[in-house]
Amino acid sequence: MTADSRLDGMRRLPHVQTGGPMPFQTVIPAYVAALAGWLTASIVLVIATPALVDGAIATTEVVLAAHLVALVLFPFGVAAAVMQLLPMLLRNDLSSGTRVRIALILIAAGTPLAFAIAQDANGFVAILAALLAAGLALVVVEVTLLIRRAPQGRLIIVNRPAIALAGANALLAFALGAAAAADRGPNPLGIPYERLLLAHLSIALVGWLTVLIAAIGRTLVPMLGLGPAPARRHVPVAELMIVAGLWLYLAGVILEKPAMFAAGIVVAVAGVVPVGLLFARTALRGRIGVREGPGAHAAAGLVFLLQAALLGLLAAAGSIDGRRAAIGAVVFLGLGWAAGMIVGHIGKLVSLAAWGSWPPGPRPRQSELYARLPWKFEAALFTAAVELLGAGIVVESDTAARAGALLLVGAALAAALGVALTISNVSSLRRRHAERG
Repeated sequence: MTADSRLDGMRRLPHVQTGGPMPFQTVIPAYVAALAGWLTASIVLVIATPALVDGAIATTEVVLAAHLVALVLFPFGVAAAVMQLLPMLLRNDLSSGTRVRIALILIAAGTPLAFAIAQDANGFVAILAALLAAGLALVVVEVTLLIRRAPQGRLIIVNRPAIALAGANALLAFALGAAAAADRGPNPLGIPYERLLLAHLSIALVGWLTVLIAAIGRTLVPMLGLGPAPARRHVPVAELMIVAGLWLYLAGVILEKPAMFAAGIVVAVAGVVPVGLLFARTALRGRIGVREGPGAHAAAGLVFLLQAALLGLLAAAGSIDGRRAAIGAVVFLGLGWAAGMIVGHIGKLVSLAAWGSWPPGPRPRQSELYARLPWKFEAALFTAAVELLGAGIVVESDTAARAGALLLVGAALAAALGVALTISNVSSLRRRHAERG
């Protein structure tokens, strides 16, 4: 009988049970796939940059880069992180490891789907989208079960209604994306195509990812940055304000009401403020703070989030071309904030997954697993890259935007190196552990 099987047979004490995450062997392929999608997207973005500077959003390269981020990085990165973290934060185990593994296999359809959408291969789009939707549905089922089974009368580290709200917006964003892909006419669902596309992106980036970052990040960012812990709460006021602002903003977009559009942005930013202050305190006062990827990306992401909001307000006031402001805002919000928060945490989450799945016996220190130096370079390159890319698009500077896109490739390579070094460290240390044991 192996040590693992003896541990599996041991009785768990209810008062210490916190929930077990996905095994290291399951989570690693998902994170690697997410980073592979991110690296590919950054390379394609170099080719797509001139079109973005010209204000074009429908070229093959632009569509491909956007969907590699949306259909590969986001689904793999978010699904892996959620399945790794929520069992501990909601204090109960995953219902079915098999269901999660099947979900991750189905989510892999997002990679060929991104290429099929870019090439207008409609015959494949429907099939691949159905497979991806099935994978995401299985993840939603697992998250729903985690929420339902969260123990009553005990401290739950993440707010359940906030997680449910993020999940509902994720489903809505996917549905709107499917509607936009199915009908390329001028008015799908009775809404002008580009406004529907903006609504789809906004719900995905704000209603799904920003709400999810706010809900999980208020615990995760201070924990990884060794900063002040947040106060306990019962009502997700911040997340509700973010969503209220989002829908007010979308109403302004659809109805062409600039005042409503601007008011929605202000309300959503007000909802982000408590989360932003918590992240800022971690960056400034945490024992690790910005010295590692998660803290550095949280600090930079807040700046990019504010820049996206500022562009939206300037567009509402008529001070900047609305189309150019929208493209720049999507770069700051989609890449700088949402993608940055996911990519910046992957390195630490991979090392935590290895640490949590360590065989019985002495565990290594986190510093032995996490490759800090590559992630420092990644955060610096990423921040400069997004700033140059977004600013280059807004001011129509092809040189600045292309430099930003090239730096983004460097940041993606640094992220891949960081995870590769962690996997190598884990393999080496486990081999030594086995030899000693």
